[in-house]
Amino acid sequence: MRYAIGIDLGGTSIKAGAVDERGRILSTARRPTAPERGFAAMMDDIAALSREAAEAAGLAKEEAAGIGIGTPGCLDGAGRTVIFANNLFLKNAPMAEEIERRTGLSVRLDNDANCAVLGEQLFGAAKGRDSVILLTLGTGVGGGVIVDGHILPGVHTTSGELGHMVIAMDGEPCTCGRRGCLEAYASATALIRETRRAMERDRQSAMWRIAGTPEGVNGLTAFDAAREGDPSACGVLDRYITALAVGTANLINCFRPSIILFGGGISHSGEELLAPLRAKLPDMCYASDLGVPLPEIACAALGNDAGLIGAACLCL
Repeated sequence: MRYAIGIDLGGTSIKAGAVDERGRILSTARRPTAPERGFAAMMDDIAALSREAAEAAGLAKEEAAGIGIGTPGCLDGAGRTVIFANNLFLKNAPMAEEIERRTGLSVRLDNDANCAVLGEQLFGAAKGRDSVILLTLGTGVGGGVIVDGHILPGVHTTSGELGHMVIAMDGEPCTCGRRGCLEAYASATALIRETRRAMERDRQSAMWRIAGTPEGVNGLTAFDAAREGDPSACGVLDRYITALAVGTANLINCFRPSIILFGGGISHSGEELLAPLRAKLPDMCYASDLGVPLPEIACAALGNDAGLIGAACLCL
């Protein structure tokens, strides 16, 4: 059985896994990303995690078909260098070359959301579909688009930067340097920010008891409090889901895929996220009142493993 090492490089953590050709994860290893340490430290960790994942599966690293890396940001035309990844503070970073030098294995790179949508199409919720969009709601908002069965890369793989469509002119600042991006409203980072703001406005909110302190807030704090009927939390979620619906409707109007999947940490809220999102979309989507069908809206079946599996598939 052939296998490859998949790397899911995120703003919060680096996850490595040995993945076989059936899409099964044989082992995993993880470390915090801590991108402020710099490029070299992250590359050292990716190399070390690749060895750890192979050893944990009882496999020789040299038997791997290669290392596939899903990274945020846009790449050069050859898929060797990360031109820009705002959440990792990377510019013109020769990632493939550095990992090959450290491991002796061939390396393939792609955008992290492209890897995730590839994993879902091959082994997950979009299996058999040839028109798919995946939005990942994590530290940032990533996106992958499959059209006619193929990932839509664009020039320098930049077409998947769905999180950087502007949904609010002169809105919240985004780490990409612009204002009003979907990422600035629909990422887990944005939801945490809005949860903290709501807590400061309402000192009686259940979110204080659940989080303890503003520093204790995570992407699911508002969902937990809204389940108890907390009005401040319900307001946070309504604004968050409305912003996500605006971005989703824009994608539907542009691509009209057969299915849109949501991954990342926020997607763990399941129908608490998806049901109100579906309810908002008909009023936002072109010609939906005339019977033009909307895409299926679902969570990524592979969860946080989609990107890792898809990255490994770059080498299989």
